[in-house]
Amino acid sequence: MENHRAGFVNILGRPNVGKSTLMNAMVGEKISIITSKAQTTRHRIHGIVNGDDFQVVFSDTPGILDPNYKLQEYMLKSAKGALSDADIFLYLTEAGEPPGKEQFFVDKLSKTKIPVLLVINKIDLSDQEKLETQVSDWHALLPKAEIFPVSALRNFNINNLYMRILELLPPSPPFFPKDMLTDKSERFLTGEFIREKILLHYKQEIPYSVEVEIESFHEEKNIIRIRAVVYVEKDSQKGILIGHKGEALKRVGKESREEMEAFFGKKIFLELYVKVQKDWRSNDRKLKNFGYR
Repeated sequence: MENHRAGFVNILGRPNVGKSTLMNAMVGEKISIITSKAQTTRHRIHGIVNGDDFQVVFSDTPGILDPNYKLQEYMLKSAKGALSDADIFLYLTEAGEPPGKEQFFVDKLSKTKIPVLLVINKIDLSDQEKLETQVSDWHALLPKAEIFPVSALRNFNINNLYMRILELLPPSPPFFPKDMLTDKSERFLTGEFIREKILLHYKQEIPYSVEVEIESFHEEKNIIRIRAVVYVEKDSQKGILIGHKGEALKRVGKESREEMEAFFGKKIFLELYVKVQKDWRSNDRKLKNFGYR
C-alpha cells in the first residue's frame, strides 16, 4: 500500500498507572480489563486502530514489578519484551509519582533511538505547580522524550497524544487485517471479562489467585453458549468465590454475561464453575497450560 503508515506502540509503566484505560481510550473499545487493583493485566494485549492510510497497534503490557512468584516472573518478562519490538514507546506514569522509580526501564528509554512519549496520567488529581515540577524532573531524566500530561479516564489531551502517534508512525503496510480490533481471540476476551468482575468484587488474595479457562465457546446465529471454569489455589478460596448459596458467583456470572452481550451483540448463555488447582501460580507446567509462555 502506497503512503500507508503502521507501527507498534508499546505502553510501559508501573502497575495501576492507567495503561489499560489509556489503551482502551485510544482504541475506542474495551480490550484490556480495568480495575483499581494493581497487576490487572497479565498478558501483552494488542489493540488495533485502523484508518484508510494507517494502522496503529497498541500493546498493553503487564505493570513493571518485583516478582514474588513464577506468574509475576512471566509478567515482568512480558513487560521487558515490549522494549524490543516497538516503533514508538509510551511510558506511562501518574501525577504525583516521583520520577525514575523503575531505573531499568528509564535507563533503556534514555538510550533508545525510538521515539519516547512520556505520558503523565491522572492529572485531574494534581495541581499546576506540582505538575510543572514533575514535568521538569522527567525532562531532566529523559531529555529526548516528549511529555504529554493527560487524564485517560476523563479523555483529557488524549486526542493530542493520538495525533502525535499518527505523525510518528513509520511507512509500512498493515501488520493485521484491517477489520481486526485485537490479536486476542474471543475466548481470551471472554475469560478476561469474567476475571475483571472477580477483581472488582473480591478482596485480598482472591483476585490474584484466580485464572479463568474457557472450556467451550459455541456461537450460534442469535446466541453464544459459553462454559467457563474459574480456578483458585485453595479450597477456602473456592468457598469464598462461590459465596453463601452461590450468590457471589451468580453476581459474577450475571455481570460478565451482560458485558459480553454488549461486546458481542448477541445473547449469551454462560455456565460458570469453580475448581481448585493448587499453587498454579508457581508451577511452570500449570502456567504453560494456562497460556503463560
